[in-house]
Amino acid sequence: MSAAHSLLDELPVASARRLAIRVTPDALRRIRGRHPWVYDRSIESVNHEDGAPGDLGIVFDRNRKFAAIGLWDPNSPIRLRMIHVGDPTTVDAAWFADRIAASVARRQVIFDRHVGSGRAAHGPGYRAVNGENDGLPALVVDCYDHVGVIKLYSEIWYPHLRAVVDGVLAATGVDTIVLRLARNLQNIDSHGLDDGDVIFGVIPEGSVLFSEGNLTFEADVRTGQKTGHFLDQRLNRLAVGKLAGGKQMLDVFASTGGFTVHAAAGGATSVHAVDASEPTLDVLRRNLDHNVDAPAVAACTVTTEVGDAFDAMGALGRAGRRFDLVVVDPPSFAQKAATIGRARAAYAKLTKLAIGLVEDGGILVQASCSSRVTPADFFDTVTEAAEEHGATFTELRRTGHDVDHPVNFDEGEYLKAGFWRVERGVHQRRKR
Repeated sequence: MSAAHSLLDELPVASARRLAIRVTPDALRRIRGRHPWVYDRSIESVNHEDGAPGDLGIVFDRNRKFAAIGLWDPNSPIRLRMIHVGDPTTVDAAWFADRIAASVARRQVIFDRHVGSGRAAHGPGYRAVNGENDGLPALVVDCYDHVGVIKLYSEIWYPHLRAVVDGVLAATGVDTIVLRLARNLQNIDSHGLDDGDVIFGVIPEGSVLFSEGNLTFEADVRTGQKTGHFLDQRLNRLAVGKLAGGKQMLDVFASTGGFTVHAAAGGATSVHAVDASEPTLDVLRRNLDHNVDAPAVAACTVTTEVGDAFDAMGALGRAGRRFDLVVVDPPSFAQKAATIGRARAAYAKLTKLAIGLVEDGGILVQASCSSRVTPADFFDTVTEAAEEHGATFTELRRTGHDVDHPVNFDEGEYLKAGFWRVERGVHQRRKR
């Protein structure tokens, strides 16, 4: 066990400094339209050139009237991250607590689903705060049963971290808080805090168990990817579980087994899971073990393969393997605008490889988490690749973000997935 109350006590006191800021007319229009970012080029004046990260930036209009409040981010091109628009207000610990409580309240359907799931042995995993989309830019809070994970994407939050911790404890009922830091924060002054620190409560060594639907998963909240689990694909995993009965499934970019475990529980006869990381597949196997008391999970034959997804899919195709259900859930392919073209080419290649592995009449599920690739671009890319392949491709559904991953501005939309039925018989007969 490791205790960390002292770390919370050592956090810096919130800065009371306020900056008077004027922005360009276009930036002010965007602020009033609830866009959360103001770039450095849009700042016309600020009364203190030495403003520190997390200082409150008070935006005034041309008539010197109050317009909005943001958190000053002097070391980022996004110079001001907006947290309030409209009438003047006091931003203090109580304000943060109210904002976090409102964010958690919007997730009530997650708790309702959990209560109705029946068999769940642990508290749910869910996103309590989704950054800009919940009015708290560059801040994510994920909860796994009794453990909350606060992830910071900007140093603006260090001065307000104690208030955020108090707000999360009050709104969620968790009794432990883990701090995760984005890569850009791991090589700068982090006020004595490190990625993975337990800043409130105690936590056993190892992973935290939580429920998704009727199933149990583990989250490595201290060293795992993101905050320990990819919560955003919940609805798609549940949907795959409902489709999997009696099917043979291929799970590409399987990660820690979310789709695999749901498919097994849904009655899949077999799942072949492919991922580039052996340690990640070890977690997949443990997640299966957590649910082995379910007869369907115990009956499902699960095989794993460590390897590059493109190479593995090509080899499976050459070996003549076919699956009733193929799931392709890759990581982000477009980190920068310049890589969008390469990302679309990668999605097209994955589609063609996947179609070659789907049994006639089977289903392909393909997703994208690249925010720079729009939904229209993604779905056009997939359907065009299917047409080039020559299969009949029938769209069954499109999905996006679940309720705990709301989207309130264009750049906040990143997740999209499609379910398609693949029929190849007609085209094969035409070729003959």
